[in-house]
Amino acid sequence: MPHPDDPTSGDITIDDESIARRDPVQLRRGIGYVLQNAGLLPHFSVVDNIATVPVLTGVARRAARERALELMDVVGLDRGLAERYPSQLSGGQQQRVGVARGLAVDPDILLMDEPFGAVDPIVRKELQTETLRLQRELDKTIVFVTHDVDEAFLLGDQVVILQKGAKIAQIGTPDEITENPASDFVASFIGADKGARALRRKDTSRGTVLVDGAGRTQGVLVEDAS
Repeated sequence: MPHPDDPTSGDITIDDESIARRDPVQLRRGIGYVLQNAGLLPHFSVVDNIATVPVLTGVARRAARERALELMDVVGLDRGLAERYPSQLSGGQQQRVGVARGLAVDPDILLMDEPFGAVDPIVRKELQTETLRLQRELDKTIVFVTHDVDEAFLLGDQVVILQKGAKIAQIGTPDEITENPASDFVASFIGADKGARALRRKDTSRGTVLVDGAGRTQGVLVEDAS
C-alpha cells in the first residue's frame, strides 16, 4: 500500500540517483536537517546533541564528541557551552547548535526548514550572514524553506516560488524574478505591485537615498567612483 507521502508523479534525484531506490533510513541520515525551533533533545548537552547522528551511524562516542566541538567552532559557538543544555541557551545559540548538528555527518545536502522564523530580527540577520558564510566556506547544497521573500532573495542562488497546492509559480535567480515576475501572483508575492521593490531616488541634505512606494527609505545611493 503506497505511503501518503509517496509522490504521485515525477522523481527526485541526488547525484543522478532516484531517492526511490535508496534505503529511506540511510537517505535521511545522509541529509542534514535544521528545523525552525532547532528540535534539540532537551536532556542531551550541546555537544551530545551535535554528536547524535554520527553516534547513530556507528561513530565512536568520543570521536563524535570531538567532531562536535570542531563544529561548534565552525558555527561560531564558544566551546564553553558544550556541556550546557538547550534550555540554558538563547534562541540564536540553539539554532547554531541545530546547524552544527545538521553538519555533523558532513552531508552533501543541508535542508533548512524555516530555521530562523522563531528568533528576533537582529539574531535572524546574524544567522542569515552565518548561513552565507557557511555555504561559501563548506560548499554545501542548501535547500532553504522560508515564507520571507527577502530572506529567500538574500540567501538563494535559485529561488522557487510556490503558490497554493504547491504549484511552481516561478523559478529563477532573485534578479530574474524581480525584473520579470511570471504572473500577477508572483508580482504581488514579491511586493512589486505594492511598490515595495519599485524604488525611486530622493535627495536629502545628506545625499541621495532610495525609497519604496510607501515612501520608506531602503538604502543610500552611492555614486560609482570609477
